Amino acid sequence: MSAIWIVIGSLAAFAVVYRFYTAFLSAKVAMLNDERSTPAHRLKDGHDYQPTNRWVLFGHHFAAIAGPGPLIGPVLAAQWGYLPGLIWIVIGCCFAGAAHDFVILWASVREDGKSLSQIARSAISPTSGLISSIAVLFIIICLLAGVAVTVVNALAESPWGMFTIMVSIPAALLTGLWMYRIRPGKVGEASLVGMAILSFGVIAGHWVQESALAPYLTFDKETLRLALPAYAFVASVLPVWVLMCPRDYLSSYMKAGVMILLGAGLILANPTLKMPATTPFMSGGSPVIGGSVWPFVCITIMCGAVSGFHALIASGTTPKMINKESDIRMVSSGAMLLEGFVAVTALLAAACLDPGDYFAINADQSKPATQAAYVTAVQTMQEQHGWDIAPKGVEQLATDVGEKSLVGRTGGAVTLAVGMASIFNKLPIVGGLMSYWYHFVIMFEALFILTLLETGTRVARFVFQEFLQQLKPKQDEAREVSYRGVVLFSLITTGAWGWMLYTATIDTIWRMMGIANQLLAGIALAVGTTYILMHSRKKIYALVTLIPFAFVLATIFTAGFMQSSDWWGKAALGGPDAFKFQLQSVLTVTLLVLTSFIALDAARRWWQLAMEDKTPREPLLKEA
Repeated sequence: MSAIWIVIGSLAAFAVVYRFYTAFLSAKVAMLNDERSTPAHRLKDGHDYQPTNRWVLFGHHFAAIAGPGPLIGPVLAAQWGYLPGLIWIVIGCCFAGAAHDFVILWASVREDGKSLSQIARSAISPTSGLISSIAVLFIIICLLAGVAVTVVNALAESPWGMFTIMVSIPAALLTGLWMYRIRPGKVGEASLVGMAILSFGVIAGHWVQESALAPYLTFDKETLRLALPAYAFVASVLPVWVLMCPRDYLSSYMKAGVMILLGAGLILANPTLKMPATTPFMSGGSPVIGGSVWPFVCITIMCGAVSGFHALIASGTTPKMINKESDIRMVSSGAMLLEGFVAVTALLAAACLDPGDYFAINADQSKPATQAAYVTAVQTMQEQHGWDIAPKGVEQLATDVGEKSLVGRTGGAVTLAVGMASIFNKLPIVGGLMSYWYHFVIMFEALFILTLLETGTRVARFVFQEFLQQLKPKQDEAREVSYRGVVLFSLITTGAWGWMLYTATIDTIWRMMGIANQLLAGIALAVGTTYILMHSRKKIYALVTLIPFAFVLATIFTAGFMQSSDWWGKAALGGPDAFKFQLQSVLTVTLLVLTSFIALDAARRWWQLAMEDKTPREPLLKEA
């Protein structure tokens, strides 16, 4: 099938939803009003609360919610064919993700930038708020470890990629200084400066890789697994305007620009999708991500459809920077729909590769057992289904992109970069530069992963600080504790997800991350439904989050019980990984139990609100 029709169709769907559905959410459900003062103005402190230009904030929010999710998830989901992932991305993004992100950001802005757990505490019950806080901390750790493993696999043994990432740090720092100190408000000038430095990093990276500096910028996976948590710790304790916001701004428009360019490339090059619409792995058995297409396609593709991590950003950093309420629509739903388009293009880029090369890159072959599983899968597909998935040109692809080898580079980031570079290489004007395209894509993928790591660590710190603020009711004491807790709780968070990153593999960690992410989406949708029932003009409007909540809950509980049973069975076989499988199984079941309590407590609250609506009221004349 030609990729062009999928690009055009998905773009049309996202445009229609933004024009009509999100307008309905803004005008009818939330009744946004620019006359209301936002927390960024009322509580401005120059550190977390800061009124921000909506385009800059859109960039920060898009970069923070997107991360590697809409890039990596669809690439890994291509193992089932392009059709299941495409259906989930378009429907999930339009009717679940857009409403999920909008409602949580709206609720947090109206509640002075409170976190998801604080909103749950006031909207549902104190117990649900406490359980939400515990669940959020568990989930953040799983999420951060899951996304970090992808950048480790992408940057390992790659001095070119490492150099471009290192250049991005001074680029972001200079951009922030330019916008806030050197030339305040000159966003255009700051953008040009930052983009120029990033472009230099990509171009000069080729020279660095061939120079005497290469050994000093070549790191193995173990070193990167230690370096990433250390970097996230430093970035998360800096003021928001110094590094995080300008880096998010630069990387978001780079990401949007590259994906628009990829969409244009798909239209101009019009490649044929080599991956079939559905594959024999629909019922399971893939060497990439195990499990049947449902429910695991919804677990594998999180960001790009509906993602609980978005709720942490929408009730974390972003509501503290909203300049006026009308910005909520563009920043939340607009960023979500753009992310959906990113997910579609990533899926198509992976589907354009030869299936044999796709599986050779994404299948874990680092151990004898995983290599044997890959070989068995290749033989099974050939003998039972007549589908040849032996590698065809993976060695030539490695030569073309300037890497030693691409085999076993799991995590999806390398696959996406190879797929995009192959498409760009077919264009008449910008073709012939495949190695530059590859490393450019690796750079902006890594930028988004680093953004998510530092933002997620900061959000986890917010959750910790809220506990301390409850213990110290006085404002001055609460602020004193919160500043001391910045370093302490950032260190605890990075240490926890850093340990998980160091011990897990992409197959186990991505599924654990997916389950945790969707559980958080279920919690957020339950909170959002409650908030709509409490504050919207009509109770019926709660269906915009209630329907997605029911689907997400059914999906995640099915996947959670299937996966925890599988892990517990593997642990029973013994071996060096037995404890790890037991721990993952116990954590998954724990999260399911916590989510069950919140769902039941939310249902109780919904019934209570419905009954309040039916309470007989005195005539208006008598009330007057």
